[in-house]
Amino acid sequence: MEFEQEEPVSPTGLYMSSSALSLTTLGFLEFQVPIDDFQVFDLIKDLFLPINPRFSSKMAEDDTGLKIWKRVEVDLQDHVKIPEFPQADSEVYDEYVDEYVRDISMQALPRTRPLWEIHVIKYKTSNAAATIIFKLHQALGDGYSLIGALLSTLKRADNPCLPLTFPSRQSTSKVNRNNNLNNLLKRVTKGFSGIVDTVRDFGSFLLRGEDDITPIRSGDQGVQFQQLEYCTLTFSLDQIKQVKDMLKVTVNDLIMGTILYGIRVYMKGEKHESAKAASTAMLLFNTRDAEGGYNSVSEMVKRDSAMPWGNQITATHVHVPQLTTNSNIQNFVLKIHEETQSKKNSSAIYLTALFIDGVRKFKGSEAAARFIHSDIRKSSLVVSNLIGPMEQMALADHPIKGLYFTFSGAPLSLAINVISYMGNLRVAIASEKGFIDQPKLKSCIQESFDTIFESLLQ
Repeated sequence: MEFEQEEPVSPTGLYMSSSALSLTTLGFLEFQVPIDDFQVFDLIKDLFLPINPRFSSKMAEDDTGLKIWKRVEVDLQDHVKIPEFPQADSEVYDEYVDEYVRDISMQALPRTRPLWEIHVIKYKTSNAAATIIFKLHQALGDGYSLIGALLSTLKRADNPCLPLTFPSRQSTSKVNRNNNLNNLLKRVTKGFSGIVDTVRDFGSFLLRGEDDITPIRSGDQGVQFQQLEYCTLTFSLDQIKQVKDMLKVTVNDLIMGTILYGIRVYMKGEKHESAKAASTAMLLFNTRDAEGGYNSVSEMVKRDSAMPWGNQITATHVHVPQLTTNSNIQNFVLKIHEETQSKKNSSAIYLTALFIDGVRKFKGSEAAARFIHSDIRKSSLVVSNLIGPMEQMALADHPIKGLYFTFSGAPLSLAINVISYMGNLRVAIASEKGFIDQPKLKSCIQESFDTIFESLLQ
């Protein structure tokens, strides 16, 4: 490991742990078998703590007032929680677990110790025989870093000696390399359109107003302090790949377009005029070249790592297309594809990062965090997407049935987080309790995927 004993907190780490913004990632491991025989504390001591010095460090200040990661002695009793529930009326404890997750998502991690907790739920639910929840502050690292850290503690269930593999995100389109003139013209055209897209996108970032108030956006001040409730949906990755090939879009565009179509249908069902309301989705991007999956943590922490540890993320905004009488889900997906392609051709995200860094340098990290908070709050929802392993994983020879993640603390009423695992896509929905009708929203997204599968795969 190449971290110093007292490593400075990164600018993004400061934003994520400021008075204006405090984000926490929740990672869920669902087990296929009971874990009553788990030696929890030994596993955490031997597998989790050695992953990265930040898991044994608290955020502190040095003599100059600089925020640093300071190594401390970790008392596992403070970090490991094993809840006990009353006797349930049935064999499953879904209601107790759901309430427990809602509660822990609202509780701030104490700054007097390392910023993580592990919750070991040994009760059966409808999804798993047992569940372990990793609660990790985003100041420790972004989703790629934190999920990568979790994966480094796990092995393939079929053969622990073999490496985990990950689905490819490469495009299936082919370039005709023989027509040099045609390719040159395409590059020139793309370069010019990239300049136009950059000016447009960065200008929109600086000048954009708030989204309309809708059934998915309350717009309330302090919405980040409202309780969230969580649910998930599961879809076949093979079916998604078949449909994306037929529509000639990317996997991410298909997932995004289908989810947003379901959300727009929900909005219209709750309030008819919101079908055409101004709504945007904030998309989070990993800026690393993570095509091959996850590097080991020992590789991530190297100073010259191509896929370094930390917060290497940026964001862009995509308009949620309006729902009209002529709308259909395929056109909806194609509109999302068209907009995301133009975003990829734009350098506005880099200008945005430079702008925020300029705010930090001239006005301080708290001012930069307030700006980021305001930008998030103007949006209607946030969406993030990670890839997971193709093979089943195991922890201490206990096979893991399901894997997903979500987060809390964002000033929004709705967040969608997506991850693949074992050939399936898991979509996690975090929505404001009492404001969004989560069962109805979940049903609309499910019907959206069913519709596009049935229309193109039959």
